[in-house]
Formats: sequence, C-alpha cells, structure tokens
Amino acid sequence: MDILNCKNGRFFSRSIACRCLSMLFIALVLRAIFLPIFPGFGGFEQNNFDWIHISSFLSPSESGIRKDKYLEVPQIAWGLNNQKIAFARACLTARMLNRTLLMPSLSASLYYKEVDLLQSISFDKVFQFEKFNSRCDGFVRLGRYSDLSNKKEYFEMQKGSGRKWTLERDLTQLRQLREDPIYQVELVRIVGKNPFLWQDHWPVKDYAKVFECLELVDEITEEANRVVSKIREVGSKVNSYTGALDNPMNSESPSLESIPYVAVHMRIEKDWMIHCKKLERRSNISQICSSKEEIMKHVGHIVNLRHPTVVYLAVADTLLEDPSILNGWKEGLLPFEKKKLGVWGIYRKYPYLIQSAIDYEVCLRADIFVGNSFSTFSSLIVLERTQKLIQMGVTGSCDTDVRWPSYAYNILGDFVVHRNG
Repeated sequence: MDILNCKNGRFFSRSIACRCLSMLFIALVLRAIFLPIFPGFGGFEQNNFDWIHISSFLSPSESGIRKDKYLEVPQIAWGLNNQKIAFARACLTARMLNRTLLMPSLSASLYYKEVDLLQSISFDKVFQFEKFNSRCDGFVRLGRYSDLSNKKEYFEMQKGSGRKWTLERDLTQLRQLREDPIYQVELVRIVGKNPFLWQDHWPVKDYAKVFECLELVDEITEEANRVVSKIREVGSKVNSYTGALDNPMNSESPSLESIPYVAVHMRIEKDWMIHCKKLERRSNISQICSSKEEIMKHVGHIVNLRHPTVVYLAVADTLLEDPSILNGWKEGLLPFEKKKLGVWGIYRKYPYLIQSAIDYEVCLRADIFVGNSFSTFSSLIVLERTQKLIQMGVTGSCDTDVRWPSYAYNILGDFVVHRNG
C-alpha cells in the first residue's frame, strides 16, 4: 500500500490492491499502535467487538459535556505519541462521564519508570488549548484548574490494575461514577497508573477525532518550519549542483516548498532495540526490530524515488549508540541528521518531548515517510497523513498515485527494485 504497504504483499509494492484506501486503514493503524506495544492489555481486538454492546454507556447524556463537573487524571508519561494516546483516552473517559477533563500534565522527560524523575510540562505548553476546545466543541472539552469552584472537596477513585482487572470490571467502575451521589460531585480525581495503561473501551473513530483537535503551539510549529526549510534548502543546493534536469520539480527558480525530501523514522535507539527484541520473543513475531542496514536497504528500494534526494533521519539523539547512521546509504540518497543538517541548536534548547514534537512535524510534512509499523510515532504520522487524504476525498482511489506515500521498513517480503536513469 502506498500509505502503509500490505503485510502479505510485496515490500513497497505498487499493486492496485495495495493502493486502495479506506476508512478501515485508520482502524488498522490504531490497532497496530495498541496491540503490539503492550501485548496482553485490553486492546482493539476485544474493544471492536465489545464496545458495540456497551455504546450507550460510552457517550455523554443528551445534555452533553457538563462545564461544571470535572475529571482529573494522573500525570501522563512515556513518549510523545504514547502521551497523545493517553490524553485521548483520558478525554474519552471524561466524555463518558459527561465531564470536562481538567488540563493534564504531560511529561517533558522520558523517564517513564522512575516517576519521581518525570519532568512535568503543562498541556498548553505543547498543544493549543483554545483551538482544541474549538475543534472538539460538543465532543470533548478541556478545563483549567482555575475553573473549579471548590478545590478542597472531590471524589477519589483508584483505577484497578493487574491481570485480574478485566475490561468488564473497569467499565463497571466507570459506570458507578455516572450514578448519584458521585455524579453530583464537582471533581472526580482518578489516581493510579497513568491513563495509557487503562483499559480501553473506545471506538477507533473517537481516538481519531481527538487527534484531529490537537495542534502544536506556534513556537514548536515555527521551529519545525525552520528545520523543514533547512532540509529543502539543502535539497535545492544539491539539485543545482548536480543539474538534476530529469527532476520534474526542477525549474529556473524553484521555490523551497517544491523541493521534495524523504523522512525516515530510524528506530534503532538502545531503548527501542531492548524493548522490540523482548516483544518479538513474547509475541513470536520477527517483524518488529530492524537494523540500520535493513532500513537503508529497504529505503533504497522505494519505487520511483528520484535521485538525488535528501533523506532526513529522525532519531532520539540522546538514546542513539550508533554514530554511523549516515554511512552506507544507496547512491543518490543523501542522509542528514540534526547535527549534519545544522539544526541541532534548535533542538537542544528543548526537553525530549518538544524535540520529538518537532521531529513529528518534520516527518509529517515529508513528501515520502518511512517508519516502523510497531511504533506509535510512525503509526500516528501515517494516520494523520491518511486523514488528510480522506479529507481531500481520496477514500478509495485504486488507479492513481497517492500523495504523501508512507512505507514501513519492518514489513518483510520480496523487494521491488526500481533503478533510476
């Protein structure tokens, strides 16, 4: 598939069947987000069956989301996109309870196991608060702690956990929060593990709706603009030096916006390699981890990729132990990471979460994106790129090339080799 290649088709295949887009693809992407990363925890396979029978308990009452009743959740942890999923889950929990979600704290650092080391950052330092409420008006709602009329009285609920804590028991607990006298309490405070590890009750389309309401604050967007401009500037210089006359983007005075680039989410950092190898053993799956060499080989086999092309490598620099990621790429693919590109000064001003948010935007805007199908970072980028196509009316185009193609380098299969020139 041009958006995310079919698992039982050819790697980077251009077949008509794999190019077809549909709303089902979004479900598959989000299913990939939840099930592989935390196997054994209530995921979409169970959810897609059960939620139909309990949907009347998942939606707010006819009166809608109340602005005088609130839900508070624990600080959200893990990486950027895991935090986005956790945030969406918290929003949907509040929606079910007819409550406004108090703006949660995110985690700027990556120390997700050592809770005491988590560096807190406010939601509105990363995402636009007012724009979120405007876009999600009538669906979910965020509030501020200053909105509370009584900060001393609240009902505290301990979320269940462990193997004995089932989807049904979790749902029963949430139903109790919709009953008197708890329903009349202004603030319900949930304590326990962070929202990402809660049981899941929500249909995929509701997650997608929350994600659509998120927009980064201007400061982060402007930094991403600077990085993208630098990438395209390098691409423009390369094309002018090599005289790439066969490049249709080439003109007498091309704008930077017309210079294409490839973004690769090169997931080979030490934390990921430890996690993915354990996950492969537990799941009996051999398509999660990918070496540097495998990634370079697969990117080199993308069909119709014009050369020379700048390839931006999105990696978590502080967790990367391999200094040779720029070496060994196919001729015509020009790899750049933050330091070689000359933008490390932009990133190093910020904590890990903001660095990841900038990289997310850079990858999102790439003409071609390549990632790992078991990564939340990669999967949410593909989801958002697909949503943009659907909004443009591309819901089932099987005969035309798809704009903003995305690929997964960890999907095995036969290679389709394309040679330029």
